[in-house]
Amino acid sequence: MEIWINPACSKCRSALSLLDEEGVTYTVRRYLEDVPSPDEIRAVLDRLGLEPWDITRTQEAAAKELDLKDRVRWPRDASGREAWIEALAAHPKLIQRPIITAADGTAVMGRSEEAVRDAMSR
Repeated sequence: MEIWINPACSKCRSALSLLDEEGVTYTVRRYLEDVPSPDEIRAVLDRLGLEPWDITRTQEAAAKELDLKDRVRWPRDASGREAWIEALAAHPKLIQRPIITAADGTAVMGRSEEAVRDAMSR
């Protein structure tokens, strides 16, 4: 199990605390320092069953600078998918967190206790 975190994020800290309380073995990836490649982002999206715009923090300054809410420049379909992935790789702060990759090959957005427990059960 691997968990992508930003140590400054309260939801990440809560997820780590729950994993520790339950004695789960996991690897921490501080994705702002160890930035995922476009291929790694594609792989985690496949595991999540989501698209890049689904895991994008659109309120971040970088999102506003890139104007990610402009659906003409940033279409949310197959034609825009690679541009979104490249944007996440270039600006990792845009990636929603925490992301937990489960032992069964799936992944979850660990933003709630239920989601973290779901990842632990896989």
